[in-house]
Amino acid sequence: MNHILYLEDDPILGESLKLNMELEGYQVTWVKSLKQTRELAKYEAYDIAILDLGLPDGSGLNICKDIRKKEVHIPIIILTAQLDEEVVVESLNAGANDYVKKPFSNKELFARIRVSLRKPNQENEKIKFKDITLILNQRKFMYKNKEITLNRREYDLLKVLVEKAETVVTREQMISFAGLGEDVIDRTVDSHLSHIRSKLRKEGVENIQIKSEYGLGYRMVSLEK
Repeated sequence: MNHILYLEDDPILGESLKLNMELEGYQVTWVKSLKQTRELAKYEAYDIAILDLGLPDGSGLNICKDIRKKEVHIPIIILTAQLDEEVVVESLNAGANDYVKKPFSNKELFARIRVSLRKPNQENEKIKFKDITLILNQRKFMYKNKEITLNRREYDLLKVLVEKAETVVTREQMISFAGLGEDVIDRTVDSHLSHIRSKLRKEGVENIQIKSEYGLGYRMVSLEK
């Protein structure tokens, strides 16, 4: 049974949604404030977090940031009455995986919960871009048929670039998506990416490049025509 951490201060919505999630077969811990949520401490005990933004003592994004700072990688769904671009970007940068606009139907939310909880086939799950392959369950980085050794942070950053290949990723997004924590600064990202580039050159990787996009971030590109 999947265990949901549910943060919502509205007593009517909270009670109703908790009951309906339990009827769907989930175990639900319902909390009503940032203080109460932080008292739970062990976020890794949950399979997914559903967080409301507007709370009496702050924003659910603070809990989202807490979870990622502790390097807990459970899926996070944000509930919000606002859905302008700024709110969406802020939520994703804080480490959220998805967002649902209030008011919403239970059918929509449950569908998003199922998608977020869907576990990949750990034995076979891979991410590929051209001749690069990441074997997720083994945390291996392969170029063609050769493994290239990366440390933990290098692997996590490279994974973000491979997942978003040909797309510019800001340093802030890389820190968030890789779950590196708020204490990591831009220069740390630059240093790790410099090491990755050196390893790629050393192994003769010529058809794939990590490009710096001035004032924006980084982008993994294919040099093949």
